[in-house]
Amino acid sequence: MDLSIVDLSHVPDGASATEAYQQTVELAQRAEELGYERFWVAEHHGMGEFIAGTTPEVLLGHLAAETSTIRLGSGTVLLNYYQPFKVAEAFGVLDALAPGRIDLGLGRATGPPAADRAMGYDTGPKTPDAADTEHRQKIEETLAHVRDEFPADHPYSSLQLPRSAGDRPEPWLLGSSPSSAKLAGELGLRYCFAGFIRPGFAEPAFEAYRDAFEPSATGDGPAEPEGMLALNVVCDETDEAAARLRAPTEAVYRRMARGRIGDGIPSIETAIDELGAVPEPTPDPLPDGEWSRSISGSPETIDSLLTQLADRVGVDDVMIQHSVPDFADAKRSHELLAEGVGLD
Repeated sequence: MDLSIVDLSHVPDGASATEAYQQTVELAQRAEELGYERFWVAEHHGMGEFIAGTTPEVLLGHLAAETSTIRLGSGTVLLNYYQPFKVAEAFGVLDALAPGRIDLGLGRATGPPAADRAMGYDTGPKTPDAADTEHRQKIEETLAHVRDEFPADHPYSSLQLPRSAGDRPEPWLLGSSPSSAKLAGELGLRYCFAGFIRPGFAEPAFEAYRDAFEPSATGDGPAEPEGMLALNVVCDETDEAAARLRAPTEAVYRRMARGRIGDGIPSIETAIDELGAVPEPTPDPLPDGEWSRSISGSPETIDSLLTQLADRVGVDDVMIQHSVPDFADAKRSHELLAEGVGLD
């Protein structure tokens, strides 16, 4: 199994974005040493006091200079906010800076209403079909720029991107629903499912992806369906210690269910107080059909749990997210994960 990391650049309590980015760099370097396959950074807006990950294309340029072998990418670029040509240009630059190491993760999401307005996003009513059509068109246009596949008579055919000598960014479609999975299949793209958002849709999403998959007509994509499962995972020496480390994640999910978004990550002690108790350890084996938004365990338990979940959806790649407030704990969790899975 291959493991990867998606990092949100959480701002430490009482610190600034500067410290958040320093920790992101340190984690990327450690992930490279441990044998993680990919290191992605996320895009969230309007919560800079707690989450500094707002502009993947900027942060990835810095990470490219601070690492040498690990793949780097966006998890995700929110394409609903941008024009495809600008996204393609930014990732062309990144590919030139780190040839053969750049993943272009494409998706969509909205943030706080004020942030949507500030980003120039049309928040007016749209039918689901209209929104899906717009998303598909933006993905296809971005890919056409990246792959240089506009026909000669197209108005954009003369536009050129900065590029490396022989590589291109590797496109991925990210989502949390069967509809996004189906789109990824129809476009012949690699697909990453966000199991920490809507875990119950994981199996039907990957089924929809494989049913719809058609290799890209240009050959610039996988010949067969290629998927990755993103999960919220924490690891510690024992199942009980890991369950305690999972408490902030569970508290954040409970806050979100009550409409509290953008409050940051509580300390372990605050989280346990809000929850009323330490979370129960994640059972191993998992009950049939059970999917949780977050899992925890010792290295041995996590190896078993990840294998079970990856087998359910038929993938060999797992992307790890976490909501651990203390950076030392978070880094140690990733180290124990690498040990448990047996990364080289």
